[in-house]
Amino acid sequence: MAVKIRLARRGRKKLAKFDVVVTDSRSPRDGKFIEKIGTYDPLTIPASIKLDEERAFSWLMNGALPSDTVKAMLSYRGIMLKRHLQIGVVKGAITQDQADKKLAEWKEQKALKIQSKVDNVSKSKQDAAKARKEAESKIREARAEAIKKKAEAAAAAAQAAATPAAAEAAPAETPAAEAAPEAQA
Repeated sequence: MAVKIRLARRGRKKLAKFDVVVTDSRSPRDGKFIEKIGTYDPLTIPASIKLDEERAFSWLMNGALPSDTVKAMLSYRGIMLKRHLQIGVVKGAITQDQADKKLAEWKEQKALKIQSKVDNVSKSKQDAAKARKEAESKIREARAEAIKKKAEAAAAAAQAAATPAAAEAAPAETPAAEAAPEAQA
């Protein structure tokens, strides 16, 4: 029986989540499996991978073949490197202490890379939010300025409309006022 480590889909439409399962290669994607060894959620940033590393390592050492996606996930978590180092120990190329030391160093470096990526993502989100708020405040200020100019223009127009009416009324009174003194004389 050929054993594979692959993904089994679950979740609803457009919100997929996957189980990492060990299964017979002849069984369907979401069908019967031997053991569930983890989960994978590609929708988070960075994608969240939860694996039982010891079980995955033991299945790999017993000959289970990972699918391409699962192989990438196992490499990301260092399980494929651990397998490679363990094969070197079995062949006598290195000692177990050397293999453990190399794996620990690699995991420390990988943890730093992952943390820097998480920090960059959160920083970019904060920068984007800050830029969006600044743009909104500029737009708000521009609108307030436009409303102020419009109100000033309307007030000036009303003032201009009131001034000619008063100017027309004043000259009409002036001849009458001039005619009145003439009538008295």
